[in-house]
Amino acid sequence: MAEAHQARMQNVVEEMVQSLERDHIRKMQGRMFSCSAECCDRPSDSMSQVHQCIERCHTPLAKAQGLVTSELEKFQDRLTRCTMHCNDKAKDLFDSGAKEPAVRSLMDRCVGSCVDDHVNLIPSMTRRLKENLDSIQQ
Repeated sequence: MAEAHQARMQNVVEEMVQSLERDHIRKMQGRMFSCSAECCDRPSDSMSQVHQCIERCHTPLAKAQGLVTSELEKFQDRLTRCTMHCNDKAKDLFDSGAKEPAVRSLMDRCVGSCVDDHVNLIPSMTRRLKENLDSIQQ
């Protein structure tokens, strides 16, 4: 992917991830640490009970992180498939005898279109992630 397109996509995804971290994940981390500290404040519990308690505290955050990771992987896979399609189109054009500037132009337009399409998917992906994060039991 051309550097400008890649930087644009990276910035948009980074903004989304930072927003999710700030508005959802960070709060979950705070709850996890408070919960874990409470587990350690139980002098009558066995070491095993304390560890189980801490594991229960970590479960919602682990689910949330897995959810975000999975969604980002699917998004990346879709973007990769789109750019691979562009590569195939560029190769076909080059193999048909087109000159390098024409191939580069096609590739740039095609990848730009992939980026545009996927940037437009970010709001719905963000909304879906927020809904799913909100539904995780604390």
